Amino acid sequence: MTPEAQGPLEVERAMKALLDLVESYRARLCQKILGEANARAQALRGQAYAGARARVRQAFDEQRLRRRERIAAAQARLATQRRLQEQQRTAALLRLAWEQLPGELGALWQQPETRATWVGAVLAAARPRLPPGPWRIVHAAEWPEGERQLLAQTPGTVSEVAPRFEVDPTIVAGLKVVSGGNVIDGTLEGLLADRADFEARLLRGLEPSA
Repeated sequence: MTPEAQGPLEVERAMKALLDLVESYRARLCQKILGEANARAQALRGQAYAGARARVRQAFDEQRLRRRERIAAAQARLATQRRLQEQQRTAALLRLAWEQLPGELGALWQQPETRATWVGAVLAAARPRLPPGPWRIVHAAEWPEGERQLLAQTPGTVSEVAPRFEVDPTIVAGLKVVSGGNVIDGTLEGLLADRADFEARLLRGLEPSA
């Protein structure tokens, strides 16, 4: 082959080699660009997944919080309703007891045994608080004279000086002891004078024992 014939062939090979080099560079460049694009896409997908998970978790947390708040509010309303019902029940019980108390005390005064206990309690309260005498015992009409005489004759039950008994028709039941301007009021009216104290005592009696 003559040198003249080899010239174009060499040029063609050189061009082909150059084109191969360009193609190889293009392929590497494309591969690099695709790799970087894939990496960025994967990073973006990871961020998107992480953001989605965070939003879902936040939504779940908010739902749980709202559910807990609704449950707490419902429990608070229930507790309030129970307290109101208990207060209403207690108020109704106290009102009923207060309405029945005069009749119950009046019935106790009518019975000899409970009447004697009533009289003894009033006198026991009077002895350390009143001067020794003379005492004036003002009482309801329905107190048999025999019981009054026995009381006056029993040592230690009243003051050293024989008491003076007086009937007060306004007294429904019970008695009061008067001496030196001091009064121990054990009448039905006196026992009912302090409604708040009665209700407090009743409530303490209703409390469960420890």
